[in-house]
Parts: sequence; structure tokens; C-alpha cells
Amino acid sequence: IEARHASKIYELRSKEKKSDVKFYALKDLNFEIKKGQVVGILGTNGSGKSTMSIILAGICDPDEGEIVVNGTQALIAINTGLNAQLTGLENIELKGAKKRIEEIKEGVINFAEIGDFLYQPVKKYSSGMKSRLGFSINLCLDPDIMIVDEALSVGDKGFAEKCLNKMTELKEQGKTIIFISHNLRQVRSFCDSAMWIEGGMLREYGDIDEVC
Repeated sequence: IEARHASKIYELRSKEKKSDVKFYALKDLNFEIKKGQVVGILGTNGSGKSTMSIILAGICDPDEGEIVVNGTQALIAINTGLNAQLTGLENIELKGAKKRIEEIKEGVINFAEIGDFLYQPVKKYSSGMKSRLGFSINLCLDPDIMIVDEALSVGDKGFAEKCLNKMTELKEQGKTIIFISHNLRQVRSFCDSAMWIEGGMLREYGDIDEVC
């Protein structure tokens, strides 16, 4: 992944609607993440971490500059990509390209451990159950780059531990992982380097302990 002067700009509407104010959610980012690197992204609420995650995942593009991504990527966040009207099983079928559905279905069901809720609409799920299903689907699709945005902060500790163990396996396989979290302990133990973003700007990028 390579960012070259990448910025994401939103227009904030004023009451008069005459002069829209430009708000830089991310501003002039320059960095490189090499294949197999495990990077933690840190920052306070509103710093731009989730905006970074959706750009890295290819869900939206920067408004200035560019971000070049080589490889298939998957974003694992609490709600991303789940259709609330469909059942858990239908979401697996929707997200898993049709030819791969049968191949991945059992793996997703076994990993997610959501029982009979598999046959209920996702709108009835708790945030923890959404996280379980989203994580499991993306895991079984086997992307080159995994972007995990606060997805382990909901639900029970047992499942979070299971996910971290699986991510450690992927790390050992040489997958590239971007780990966005407020949990410094998790980031420090799992990542090899970190980015600190504040006010949409990259303040520091480098050694995990130093940045933490």
C-alpha cells in the first residue's frame, strides 16, 4: 500500500448554505506499508482512523492525491457490508462470490458461532454478533490485506481472543494486516509498527513501542 499526498475532504454545510466549509478528514498522507507488515493505527475519536480504513479498503477514494493498493483487501468493522434486512446466512451468500459460497459457508458458520441467529435478519443482531459474522465472512474470503477497524472491541473476550489467534496465524502466513484500535495493549502485542493520526494528519509512523 502506498499513499501519496492523499487527502479526504468533506463539505460541512453552514446554516445559510452559501459558504460550505471544507473539512479535511485526512490531510496530505504519505506512507508505505510493505507486504506482510502488521500496522496498528492509533488516534483519538474523530482523528480520521475510520476514514482511513474505508479508503484503504477501496470503499471510497481520496479527494486529493492517491492511495495505491496491490492485492485484494477486506474491511472488518462492526457493520460494514452487512445487509440488515437479510439473514446471517443470506449475508454469507451475498458477500461470498456465488461460485465460492459452498466453499466458504461451512467455515463461516463454524467460526462465527452464532447458532440459530444464522437464520434471523441481521437487524436483530447485537453489535457483537454482527462483528462475529462480518469477521468470519471476511476471514474465509482469504484477502491479501485485512483491515480490522475496532471489530474486536464488541462482544465477548473469548471470541476476541479467537479472532486474535486467527489473525496471528494470518500474520505468520505473511498477510498484510492493518489493525485500528483504541486498545494499546492489543496493538502493542500484535503489530510490528504503528501510525499515529491526529486531526486527520499523520503525526508519527514507525516502531510500535515508540508510537504507542
